Amino acid sequence: MGWGYCVVLKATLKGLFKSYGEVLDVVAHGNLRMRGQAFVSFADKESAQKAMKDIQRFPLYNKPMQISFARTRSDAVVKTLEDENQFGAHKAAREEHKRQTRYTNPLKQKFKAKRMASALDGVSALPATKRPNVQMPDEYLPPNKILFLQNLPESVTKDQLVGLFSQYPNLYEVRLIPTKRDIAFVEYFDEGSATVAKDALHNYKLDGENKIKITFARK
Repeated sequence: MGWGYCVVLKATLKGLFKSYGEVLDVVAHGNLRMRGQAFVSFADKESAQKAMKDIQRFPLYNKPMQISFARTRSDAVVKTLEDENQFGAHKAAREEHKRQTRYTNPLKQKFKAKRMASALDGVSALPATKRPNVQMPDEYLPPNKILFLQNLPESVTKDQLVGLFSQYPNLYEVRLIPTKRDIAFVEYFDEGSATVAKDALHNYKLDGENKIKITFARK
């Protein structure tokens, strides 16, 4: 998970959660230990509770999100609600915990054990792990920057779709088909942004009933 990916993920999560209350901060991690995790900090507990109830298992990147309250308060919350001295103590305690657990994570220990075993066998580098081939569903075409929308309500307007898809960065254009109102094309400036929007909004109920089907457009 690279830095650019984390930036897009943060923007996506902020777009999803901001309608429930003031979002103080979004933290997304790209390291081995925290891969696939992010933290969304609200200004009040009530907003966080409602967001967790409504967005629990919302499909993001083709996987339902698992949402729970964090074990400790975030830097942004403490800094907003407490004085400077309390914030300093909170940050110092968090850094100390991070230092103490840096080398005790099971994933890192497992990886280190494999490297040591390889070294004992005279192997200078850990061989690449062979990943199983994943068979993509036939309905999904190779990623590109244009999305194909199906099963739209016939009453949908361009402004509605622009409002929905502009939650995600780098929207370029929305194109409706006058002769077929239940389909449309949404184009982004780049493939990565289109992928984020597709994963977040596939099966979204625009009219509260029918789920929008989103695939990459056929070139």
